[in-house]
Amino acid sequence: MLNIKIVTWSLAIWTTFTFVFCVVFAMLTPSSLYMHSLLIQVLPGFEWFSWRGFFVGLIESFLYGAYAGLVYVPIHNILHRKCMSATS
Repeated sequence: MLNIKIVTWSLAIWTTFTFVFCVVFAMLTPSSLYMHSLLIQVLPGFEWFSWRGFFVGLIESFLYGAYAGLVYVPIHNILHRKCMSATS
């Protein structure tokens, strides 16, 4: 059984870290790799090269990770319970 609090925080922090990594990566690579446009498409309200856009993307990334944890853990725990009761 998974702990919803631990998994949700873990995924939220991971997606936030991944966003920062992607921004740094996009700054270091040529624009022909289209990293800038990917971030703009995936994160509504994100603007390239502005502090406001960076913080909007940071918050959205955190919330997407939290959402994934809040949805994934109950599904996993329900299926885990069903599988464990089926084998008993």
